[in-house]
Amino acid sequence: MSKVIKVGMADLNICKSPDIITTIGLGSCIGLTFYDPVTKVGGLVHYMLPDSTQMRNNSNIAKFADTGIEELLRRVLGAGANRNRLVAKIAGGAKMFQVSGGSNVGNIGERNALAAKAKLRELRIRLAAEDTGLNYGRTVELHCETGDFYIKAIGRPLKKI
Repeated sequence: MSKVIKVGMADLNICKSPDIITTIGLGSCIGLTFYDPVTKVGGLVHYMLPDSTQMRNNSNIAKFADTGIEELLRRVLGAGANRNRLVAKIAGGAKMFQVSGGSNVGNIGERNALAAKAKLRELRIRLAAEDTGLNYGRTVELHCETGDFYIKAIGRPLKKI
């Protein structure tokens, strides 16, 4: 019997087969998963901002791409995942609001997606799939039995990446 592990905003957790890990409400936020297909260990971080070094109040490491992805990596490896087999997938990074002028607020989703890709390159972990951008929110589920990453969005068909 599998259980569903819920990850909140600015939060992260890991799971093992047969469990499912999920997060709701990915707008400009990114849901990034790591998965080892052999040990069937997975993890999910739901981060809000690309860079902790730009903030004074940055004590919540799961809130930022740079620190959240590193912590998730540390936890999945600690649970038995092998770094060389890890597969990463991302979803979210939507442009939820139209902002006039050259404000960076409007493109936070794009900056979050770029931050994930930059951190994965730095860590030398392959990004296997992504469902990012556009202008709608997403709910995601990583099934640790299979490694399937499901993306649900209102008014759109279920997507598996």
